[in-house]
Amino acid sequence: MKKLLALFFAILPFIAVKAQTVTEAQQADIVIYGGTSAAIVAAVQSAKLGKKVVVVSPDLHLGGLSAGGLGFTDTGNKEVIGGLAREFYHRVYLHYQTNAAWKWQKQQEYGNKGQGTPAIDGNDRTMWIFEPHVAEQIMEDFVKEHQIPVYRNEWLDRKQGVKMKSGKITSISTLSGKIYKAKVFIDATYEGDLMAAAGLSYHVGREANTQYNEQWNGVQTGVFQHRHHFASPIDPYLIPGDKNSGLIAGISVGRPGKKGAADHKLQAYCFRMCLSNHPDNRITFPKPDNYNPANYELLARLFASGWKEVFHKFDPVPNRKTDTNNHGPFSTDFIGMNYAYPEASYEERRAIIKQHEDYQKGLMYYMANDPKVPEEIRRQLNTWGLAKDEFKDNGGWPHQIYVREARRMVSDYVMTENEILGKKNVLRPIGMGSYALDSHNTQRYVTAEGFVQNEGDIGVKAPKPYGIAYDAIVPKTGECSNLLVPVCLSASHIAYGSVRMEPVFMILGESAATAAALAIDGATTVQKVNYSALQKLLLKQKQRLFINEY
Repeated sequence: MKKLLALFFAILPFIAVKAQTVTEAQQADIVIYGGTSAAIVAAVQSAKLGKKVVVVSPDLHLGGLSAGGLGFTDTGNKEVIGGLAREFYHRVYLHYQTNAAWKWQKQQEYGNKGQGTPAIDGNDRTMWIFEPHVAEQIMEDFVKEHQIPVYRNEWLDRKQGVKMKSGKITSISTLSGKIYKAKVFIDATYEGDLMAAAGLSYHVGREANTQYNEQWNGVQTGVFQHRHHFASPIDPYLIPGDKNSGLIAGISVGRPGKKGAADHKLQAYCFRMCLSNHPDNRITFPKPDNYNPANYELLARLFASGWKEVFHKFDPVPNRKTDTNNHGPFSTDFIGMNYAYPEASYEERRAIIKQHEDYQKGLMYYMANDPKVPEEIRRQLNTWGLAKDEFKDNGGWPHQIYVREARRMVSDYVMTENEILGKKNVLRPIGMGSYALDSHNTQRYVTAEGFVQNEGDIGVKAPKPYGIAYDAIVPKTGECSNLLVPVCLSASHIAYGSVRMEPVFMILGESAATAAALAIDGATTVQKVNYSALQKLLLKQKQRLFINEY
């Protein structure tokens, strides 16, 4: 017994040192929850301002959608993208200036196609189109260069993991039992889990147009602004013409709702697949779990009507790869199957994500193999496959589903379409957006005439870049005084459709971190941060805040 006690006291100092180290590592000035591009940029900016920062990430891979397949950047007007966001795209440019970056094609073979801007801009040394692994590596480089502690695979305890006192978060804990304390917290998740667990006001779904005096919110039956609707009459019934036979897969029962009315439905999710047509770098589309060709009968009927636009959104990224997005009335968007996702438990979300994966893998397998698919489409699709050198630990499949919209905070200030369309000025901007009001389809239903139709797809161009208000990333006064929300910010459904672009999330992440540092230095709440001081710092960081700068 004496020997055991002696041994215990001999190793006690080492135990104490270890415990002290862990405790110290879990305390910071700023704790950021999330592994998205906004989270990493916020962490970098926190470190640059001399704050001790910790990233608590449920994700193993950093960068969110930017590293998860969305390489064909939704830029809008690239001139409004400044600060660390622009640094990210500059680093993309530098990567592709090396010969080693062009493994599967020569640079001159790639071309220069981008979305809203050329892919490669030699004048300001930026590149806006990239492969997923390049984005992830830049995010990892950011973390390494600034020595930012990142705790991965750490999931917020959403039921009892947020401790608050006097309207402030004092600590958060994860399902593993780790506790993180900070002066200011930033929720940089796509889902807004920390925001919700802290008891903030938020909204899921579409508001009625009357709520914020909007035109493009709410149910949008009969509005067809893209090519994502059924232009030809398609029968929805298992036995064509027989209403009593039931609906084929992918069509909702019930009416779509009154035009302009509110509902709790969400624009559809998908995975942004990275495909390759290089014979040595492609994985044949696999037959997925739970495959059932009957799930794609609606697509077969669409093909029979003469539709052939399968490859319209195989947008090129370097090295003979794509960022493949949804296109057309029946595509990679799993319409109507994500409504429960924002509020779902982690287990329920995993099931929803698996359903989306099975659907989308099944879609590709079906189009590559089923005799109901036109032969020319099958032949062309079989020249493609999942890129073998992307998402290598996941069989070429993206790690991140495209959560286009989940919870949205409701603060004292709500961004609406009126700001995006230039009808209302933003007085306290912390960044700018410029993309169109953009919502993917929300539901698929049977019309009064007895044909299938989609609803919810909107694309209304913003006439000029617009400011994004600081007040939209802080909670309502009295709800929480030390939390900032740069991703699930306070915006209406349709306004969020413009704001929700990856460069904007990076911009808002940087601005949130800057505001957090000012709140700490001024010993004040995030709501009472001195905006003049914030603006001065943001401009020094080369953030873009006003249209007259251009």
